[in-house]
Amino acid sequence: MSSRNPDYQFIVTDAGILTDDLEKLFEQIVGHALHAADPETLIARWGAAAYVQLCALINYAANQNIPSRAEGTNLDALGELFYLHERPGDKYSHCTMRFTISQAQPGAILIPGGTRVSNDEKTIAWATEDDYYIPAGETTAELPVYCQTAGASSNGYAPGAIKTCVDIFDYYLKCENITETDGGADAATDDEFYELLRASEDAWSTAGPKGAYEYHAMQVSTEIQDVVANTPQPGHVALYVLMKDGKLAGEEIKNAVLAACSAEDVRPLTDFVEVADPEEVEYDIDITYYIPNDSTKSSAEIQNAVEVAVESFTQWQYANFGRDINPSKLIAMLMETGIKRVEVASPEFTKVNDGSDGQKPQVAKCKTRSIKSGGRESE
Repeated sequence: MSSRNPDYQFIVTDAGILTDDLEKLFEQIVGHALHAADPETLIARWGAAAYVQLCALINYAANQNIPSRAEGTNLDALGELFYLHERPGDKYSHCTMRFTISQAQPGAILIPGGTRVSNDEKTIAWATEDDYYIPAGETTAELPVYCQTAGASSNGYAPGAIKTCVDIFDYYLKCENITETDGGADAATDDEFYELLRASEDAWSTAGPKGAYEYHAMQVSTEIQDVVANTPQPGHVALYVLMKDGKLAGEEIKNAVLAACSAEDVRPLTDFVEVADPEEVEYDIDITYYIPNDSTKSSAEIQNAVEVAVESFTQWQYANFGRDINPSKLIAMLMETGIKRVEVASPEFTKVNDGSDGQKPQVAKCKTRSIKSGGRESE
């Protein structure tokens, strides 16, 4: 069963109803009422049990023909009905490396394709894809390298974190990444794939609608959480990208989004497309919570639950552009932890722009947290 929506009930699967129906059918055949110990009753109940399983399979198969209910390979098969045909697979992170040789040479120095570099722990490797040369008279070259392992786990290596060259070449001195690794992504889950299928329907248009630009940006990586496309001025399309961890898109992702949305079969000739940075609206969390005297939970348990609730709130806040900073939501989450009450000094309710007015969209970002216990109180 899909987690996105409850299954449709195409046929009855209630064991009680099916058993009653079969017993009534047997009564018509034998010409008298059935009793609990009658062989016909046992046969009817056995048949009902098998029929229930058959009905459940029929319901399942029928639901797997509906994209909002389908899962796994069944959802993959339905992809051919949409603009997006295939589930996005794993992607490899990449970054820009600077290679340095010991001194300038009179001729070009080859950096062979497949030259590998790694972090200090040598747990992950990136490699060049093609042959590159450090020109004669120069000592450095900057070129892209791609991770050898697909997935999102290789994202986030800051500049300077990759500085071990596994495959030494002539005159090699040192190397380091000058951009953060980005662009790695895990294969789309069923939920992510379904949302992309829905969004891809806007991509049939060649007129450059908002939904089409947002779809083409979203399909770049499953690590992208939200995209806003707006028009600051006629003929100008600005794209704003938010990642799943609440961070703004790095240069590698921004370049990939720009390339995807600038393709000849995507961008109308009259559009100028750019990927811009949205605005972050910072807020602080400062709360004091009180525990009821009769609580069966320990203070440590309550404290841990409160901290988890605060973290869930910050994740909820940065999950989408334009989500207002809402202390009522924070209070609701905290009250589910078993506390008696909570005093919220901050944040205050703050409107957050969603970018629909052509201005930069905003996203809420927690700056500091202060979580204090006020002790226990009677009801």
